[in-house]
Amino acid sequence: MKQILRQIVNGEILTREQTCRIMHDIVGQKYNDVQISALLTGLIMRGIKVDELLGFRDGVIETGHSVDFSPYNVIDIVGTGGDNKNTFNISTCSCFVVAGAGYKVAKHGNYAATSTSGASNVIEYHGVRFTSDEQQLFHNLETCNFTYLHAPLFAYGLKFVAPVRKQLQIPTCFNLLGPLVNPGRPAYQLLGVANLNQMRLYSSVYEKLGIGYGIVNSIDGYDEISLTGDFKVKTNTIEKIFRPSDLDLPLVRPEELYGGTSVKEAAEIFDGVLENNTTESRKNVVLLNAAFAIRVIERDKDIRECFAIARESLESGKALNVLKQYVEMNQ
Repeated sequence: MKQILRQIVNGEILTREQTCRIMHDIVGQKYNDVQISALLTGLIMRGIKVDELLGFRDGVIETGHSVDFSPYNVIDIVGTGGDNKNTFNISTCSCFVVAGAGYKVAKHGNYAATSTSGASNVIEYHGVRFTSDEQQLFHNLETCNFTYLHAPLFAYGLKFVAPVRKQLQIPTCFNLLGPLVNPGRPAYQLLGVANLNQMRLYSSVYEKLGIGYGIVNSIDGYDEISLTGDFKVKTNTIEKIFRPSDLDLPLVRPEELYGGTSVKEAAEIFDGVLENNTTESRKNVVLLNAAFAIRVIERDKDIRECFAIARESLESGKALNVLKQYVEMNQ
């Protein structure tokens, strides 16, 4: 660790192999909390680089429980979190819409960190028991096009840095890892980021991973397409700033996306969207995020066509049926 810290202090960039080995050594408890704290603080001050982030990602996956979903070409829809907007579960709703449209979705998530309800909160509220059993995970995908991967059951290594991260009380490079350590290694991912610096970092990461990706950011700071103003989208093939009016969609007021003050309230909003019994603002936001996820998979389709596919999934009840079927199979 002494040599590693010296490299960071001197402004040198660690290799992907180095940070992967560091993660293995952290799991092997070869470093004490002071050393880990120094490492994380040094990377915060200097700024983590693409290969360093990829190495930590490799290490987390290698020291955890992975699942081979490659035959299914799954997609994940996820946000980095930390935008402090406390929106309802937009990404998770969008996952069920995409699954209802016939695409395989492997959603990776956890309990809320900064908002009222994270993906795990709202799914668990429906009575779902989280599992890492591969047979059940595959059965979910084959039966209803959706499965859920509760992060703590897979990323064992993160618990070894949790105490230090909690004591530091500031974001570290490990806050960036969540979207990258889906144990199913999805073929496609739609990622929401809170700022354009993160968009640049993650796009470089995805290019090196060689997966189909879409990264979205609302210019006013949401880590998803919020329709509260202009938003930027970057994929393997496009990089463009959109206005809601470009897609004939009205502006949304921030308060219309509020996620409530309890998991119960958040779940009621979530169910209302999938039951097609909600406000047009909530519905449009979910449909547009789902549409851009579909566009990541269907590169030849226009975004309006993808929006129509998403709308049909929601309004026909297919998205709601996916939720009902998934819950029934996983209680």
